[in-house]
Amino acid sequence: MKAVVFHGKHDIRVEDIPVPQCTKGKVKVKPSFCGICGTDLHEYLGGPNLCPTTEHPITGEKVPLVFGHEFSGIIEEIGEGVEGFSVGERVCVEPIIWDGTCGACVEGAHNCCDGGGFVGLSGWGGGLSEHVVIPWTSLYKLPDNVPMEVGALIEPLAVGWHAVKSSPIKRGDDVLVLGGGPIGLSVIQALHAQGAKQIIVSEMAQKRMEFAKHFGANTIIDPTKEDVVAKCRELTNGRGVHVVFDAAGVQKALDTAIEAMRVRGTLVNIAIWEQPATVQATRMLLKEKKYQGIVTYARGDFQEVLDAISSGKMAPASMITKKIKMDDILEEGFKTLINDKVNQVKVLVDCSV
Repeated sequence: MKAVVFHGKHDIRVEDIPVPQCTKGKVKVKPSFCGICGTDLHEYLGGPNLCPTTEHPITGEKVPLVFGHEFSGIIEEIGEGVEGFSVGERVCVEPIIWDGTCGACVEGAHNCCDGGGFVGLSGWGGGLSEHVVIPWTSLYKLPDNVPMEVGALIEPLAVGWHAVKSSPIKRGDDVLVLGGGPIGLSVIQALHAQGAKQIIVSEMAQKRMEFAKHFGANTIIDPTKEDVVAKCRELTNGRGVHVVFDAAGVQKALDTAIEAMRVRGTLVNIAIWEQPATVQATRMLLKEKKYQGIVTYARGDFQEVLDAISSGKMAPASMITKKIKMDDILEEGFKTLINDKVNQVKVLVDCSV
């Protein structure tokens, strides 16, 4: 079968590899659409980072690996012991791999598993292929009114949903989102769906500003032209915002976040930092401000996102800015996102052509 295989830095290839066999407790899925994630780009530009170079403790696999962890598909085959699914059903995939035995998993935090990983980054195949075999517990059925293309957006949307759900935000709070890329836009949509009073976004790319406004931001601030902290205080009667979501992952934005928060505000970090960050701990202490780390999503977040889309609370389809064929993955996919990222949000690969 055809698949996109990651071999190392600046080395992804469309190859012919064996079709995986469906086994006990697994389901064979034919991917329909798969998104290219920022994590995929980081692996391509500077990896392997998350992709294992020695055998992964759960999958037993290492680079080279099939890419793709944001995908939807159609069930082709059901393994022994699988319940609640049928051949032909449309699904999306929660790609987290966990062992179920470590302290994090025992406490219900499978997204923080000590030996965890992801389908499409750590083994067990990936969505950028013609067939993939995965545990049935990773599947979520798509409602009839959710298209396959939108099914490939559930994974990044779940990241934003989990961040908002895990934060201390209450209905009617004022919020600042740093960064209007795919995850920042996912946070904006989750905030809008969950009743935030005022959503302020700091972003300097014109196209991303337009997307942020479209998805529910009340105010857009260009940090190269306006003082973000001063503007936030102006919009909140001089008090600052209740919660900041950092989807930028740069020092200047972090410094801004700390100052833009009100007393006892919370900074929620969902960015993967490429460099070490410095936090002015004393400034946090004097105003009893809090710093909260958030990673991926918890069990149930996928279903909640699907329910929000199906009910009309979220309409994320316009995040899709380009669709390509698997054979064009490098030039039209990765290089487009690298060289034209300000005009792109989600590039989807149509795995059926």
